[in-house]
Amino acid sequence: MAQVDNMVFHDRVDAGKKLADKLSQYRSKDVVVLAIPRGGVVVGFEVAGDLGAPLSVIIPRKIGAPGNPELAIGAVTEEGDTYIDSIIVKSLGVTQSYIDEVKQLEVEEIKRRMKTYLGDRQRPELKGKTVILVDDGIATGATMKAAIRTLRRHNPAEVVVAVPVAPPETVERLKELADSVVCLETPSFFYAIGQFYREFDQVGDAEVIRLLRLANP
Repeated sequence: MAQVDNMVFHDRVDAGKKLADKLSQYRSKDVVVLAIPRGGVVVGFEVAGDLGAPLSVIIPRKIGAPGNPELAIGAVTEEGDTYIDSIIVKSLGVTQSYIDEVKQLEVEEIKRRMKTYLGDRQRPELKGKTVILVDDGIATGATMKAAIRTLRRHNPAEVVVAVPVAPPETVERLKELADSVVCLETPSFFYAIGQFYREFDQVGDAEVIRLLRLANP
């Protein structure tokens, strides 16, 4: 029981502080922290504060399966960069027209959220920077993969994925796309991100906006 407890974070603030400790080598670099809302912003706020880096957001959205929107068949970002799980798509017989339709709807939702969170502010310049991509955990990695594809188009010096917890197989797949992956815990039994937090309350839009403004006065 004690071994399991060692894998549990108290909350996202606790996870962010512990993650920041593992990212200390980036304090001397030109860093931008991009968090995935909503929960990732709480973690990213702690990381950005520790590194003395600006904090902003990137908002990949899951593309859900027909009739089962919770099942991710892929993900898309506001710039249209898409990751599709071809194995799931083929097994479910998902059509390209369905993917295109849902993708367009999700891009519009992403743009709405970007306006909500950032207002008229722009994201920091990413070219030549070390971009640390933060979330409160990763399950399948679909949204993270889409986010990495978008970041690559902005020519950063390096892309670092940093999360408190993720399945080992997901971490290995992300290592093929990112320059580095920092993950505090890689439990073999992984049901949901929330199982590794004692407190995993939903984060609201108001909290995301508050943290972004606090990080970037």
